Order: sequence, then C-alpha cells, then structure tokens
Amino acid sequence: MKMILARWRLLLSGFALCSLLATAALALWAGAEIASPSRRPLLDFHREFLANPTARGFSIAGFTASDGSPCLVCTPYSSGQLGERGRKIRQQLTERGFHLLPAGSVFGTVVLVHGRRGRKEDYLPIAERLCAVGLRCIIPDLPAHGDHPATLATYGVREASLPARMLEEASRRGSFDPKPAGLVGLSMGGSVSVHAAALADAPWAALVVIASFDSLPAVIEGQVAQYMGTTLATPWLAGADLVYHRKTGVHLAEVQPQHHAASIGIPTLIAHGTADRVSSITRGQRLFAALPSATTKQWVEIPDAGHDDVLITAYPIYAEIAGWLLQHLAGK
Repeated sequence: MKMILARWRLLLSGFALCSLLATAALALWAGAEIASPSRRPLLDFHREFLANPTARGFSIAGFTASDGSPCLVCTPYSSGQLGERGRKIRQQLTERGFHLLPAGSVFGTVVLVHGRRGRKEDYLPIAERLCAVGLRCIIPDLPAHGDHPATLATYGVREASLPARMLEEASRRGSFDPKPAGLVGLSMGGSVSVHAAALADAPWAALVVIASFDSLPAVIEGQVAQYMGTTLATPWLAGADLVYHRKTGVHLAEVQPQHHAASIGIPTLIAHGTADRVSSITRGQRLFAALPSATTKQWVEIPDAGHDDVLITAYPIYAEIAGWLLQHLAGK
C-alpha cells in the first residue's frame, strides 16, 4: 500500500511539474508573440483591391514614410464612380438625414490604424466606404506588422506619434490640406489611436475606437483565465511580461489607454461587440468611462459581435463611424 501511495505521489508531482513547465513555456512564447506578432501575407482580396481600386470608387497611392512606415493613401475617384459598399453607405447616411457632397468630393482626411496581426490592406474595404462619403484615407502598417521593417510592437507607447506623422507626410507629398482630420483605430490600433489623440498639439478633430481596451494586462489576464483559470493567470502574465520587457524595454503594465483617454478632449466614439471574448465589453466600457465627462462622446454596442467579426455583422457600424466623422469633421 505504501509503495502504491508513493508511486501516486511521484506521478502527481511529475504531472504538476510538467504543468508548470508547460505554463512557463506558453508564457515565454506569449511574451515573444505579443512583442512580435506573426505577420500575415497579402490575401487575394487585398490584391483585387490593389489591382482595380477605381472600380470601387477610389484611387490608391503608396509611399514609404521617413521612419520606414509603408503607407497607402486612398482618395475618392474624381469621376464619382462608386462600388457596392460606397453606394450602400451613402444610402444609409442619406436615410439618417445627412446631406452628402457629390461622390468623388473630398472634404477631409482619416488615418486608419489596424489591429494586432493586421496590415494596411485589411482596411481597404473600410476606405471604400469612407471615400464614398468624401474622406481621404491614410492607412499605415504599424511596427512589427505588414511590411513595416520594425520588429517590435508596443501598442501605442512608442507608436503614438506615427498617425500624425503619416498625415503630415502624406499631405506634403499629395499637396493637400491635412485638416480636418480624424482617427479610427481597431483593437490594438484603438490603443495606438488613444495614445495618439492624447498627445499635445495632435491634429485630430474626431476619434473612433473599435473593440479596444483600457488596459493591456487586464485583457491578457482575462484571456488566460478563460483557459487556465484565475490561479495561473497572474504568474503566467508575469512570465509573459518578463519576456516582453526583455524584448521591447516596455512593461505590459505601461500599456494603459485609460490613462491617456483621460486627456482626450475631441469628440470620441467607442464601439464594442457584446460577445467579444478577446477584449471583453467591460474593457471597452472602462475605456469609455475614462474619457472626461466634458468630452463629446458616444458609446455603441454591436449586438452579438465578437472581436474578429466586429465589423462584419448586420449592425450598420460603418454608418455609425461615417456619421460621427461627418458630424465632427464637416459639421454636417
């Protein structure tokens, strides 16, 4: 009997050790993946847009910024030709009482900031819609994403100045007035956009943040708890932070959009899916609550939307986004 118990203790000890080693290995992998996400290649739908953007109502010009950031500039096609998405959003906005300029007109510019593991070409369908209502769209690749030469992502800590720099360089190259300008960010791009909008002398007149978060450690810990339980979540996060800090020189706890949101005074719309399991709706609500009470702001819940499908449900989120930008950039 004693021998059997000893064997069981040995087996349980071995199992516990293996579990700890596996948890540690996952934490090490996660820290590296958070710092340098796996990059996605160009997809077929990207190539289709790039090959014939005028069929969708806009033109595309690419350039590489002074800091090495690859960037696309999407401009409404002067002929007034529209794609299906453009026709639909103009109809939606007209039904909401907006008086739109003729198709092909340009009244302002928006910088679109993609999410983690995204790339600039992902936002071409969004650019099709916004170009249709008169907004030029500037879409950069963020560091460690797409074709950007940098290899590390800090979720806004070091990227905060990038959107304004892309706006300034694109306007100089294209000889257009950089104002009025808005900023739209999704998930990680929302964090970057909040950091950017809080900078002194930022050029933005309106901000839209979609499926983002108030605190990156809280998001990560929440995800880990779903799969490993709350007991392992805290030490797992500490391990991931150790690797992340070693790679980037930034601690995960430094990524706190809520602190920067408290300094934002421009009109801000925050949208979040009710079924988001990556960054829970609570994270979006707390980010919204961090905005000053004096700031013009709007909270939008997207029914049944998760994280990755937040922009592709039946809810007319693009009409919400475009309407907010029209209202605050054009005074419509």
